[in-house]
Amino acid sequence: MNELQEIWHTRPTVELIQSLCHNNLAGNLGLEFLEVGDDFLRARMPVDERTVQVFGILHGGASASLAETMGSIAGSFCVDVNKKYVVGLEINCNHVRSAREGFVYGTARPIHLGGSTQIWDIRIVDEREKLVCISRLTLAVLEHKNE
Repeated sequence: MNELQEIWHTRPTVELIQSLCHNNLAGNLGLEFLEVGDDFLRARMPVDERTVQVFGILHGGASASLAETMGSIAGSFCVDVNKKYVVGLEINCNHVRSAREGFVYGTARPIHLGGSTQIWDIRIVDEREKLVCISRLTLAVLEHKNE
């Protein structure tokens, strides 16, 4: 069996990532980062008045926001931030099951970490570990312009 390889250029801490989530969408949605593994990032989001649609179930846009936030933050720590940064190119979300309360938990893992693109798999489950949403996020890796 292959050993896990650490994906991080600079391994983040949960505290560092959480400190980035103030005064922006992640903070407004109540995202909480829980764990940084060798090849994954894990977070949770409440299913409450901030994240449900008018019929009381988790809004698909909230799931997409969780997925894109997780993938973008993870992707940014996989590059040398002094030279490069990442931006979203495309996100796809398949909504498998609804959630009405509690929390949903996301796990982001890379599928591809290239020099010009990254592809991330983000799986979102409910508190019973039932799949709620599966997402694929493509990021562009760009170089900072020296001015």
